[in-house]
Amino acid sequence: MTTDLPKAVIESADITAITQLILRERESRDTWRWETMRGCFWPDSLVRVSWFRGNGPDFVAGSIDMAERGVPAKHRLAPVLVTLAGDRAIASLVGIIDLPVKMQGVDLTLSTHARFLYRVERREQQWKIFGFDAIYLRDELTPAIPGQSVTIDANELKGFRASYRILSYYLKAQGFGIDSNLAGEDRPELVEALLRELFGWAGLKIPD
Repeated sequence: MTTDLPKAVIESADITAITQLILRERESRDTWRWETMRGCFWPDSLVRVSWFRGNGPDFVAGSIDMAERGVPAKHRLAPVLVTLAGDRAIASLVGIIDLPVKMQGVDLTLSTHARFLYRVERREQQWKIFGFDAIYLRDELTPAIPGQSVTIDANELKGFRASYRILSYYLKAQGFGIDSNLAGEDRPELVEALLRELFGWAGLKIPD
């Protein structure tokens, strides 16, 4: 498509479109608008998170299953940073995944802090998600009623990664498989490898 608009205007429009795409995908996940969420992904996309590895449409199906099994995740999102590279782009943002959980009869919120990384690609003038990855930072449990508490035996957390061990512990107890080899602050070499993969896909250098 040819246009006489200045490059800065075209890039601004692309950044806005990508930002809205990322926010639409996450909001649709939180509000169970599954068809809208599915429409955000290319069929050959790749999603790699703690409990799932596969393409975008299957990720939506897995999210439906997770919601129906009583694990209604919600997300708190920071602003989206978009780096353009022609018909490809990298979008990143910090987020917190909140899960309402019950342990030992106590209502809690399991909050997992992560950095979300999206690969976005434009095909036939339409931007959609080609890849979704997470870099795990830390997680925590907060009682719904202040003053209540639970105790988890440290031995039960052995084998789980420090950057997402409580999330892994809880999801495994709910019957989900857990990938323990994802990027996280406790494994900087995996973070570096992921960034090389993603930015290399876009033909970009990793930001200094």
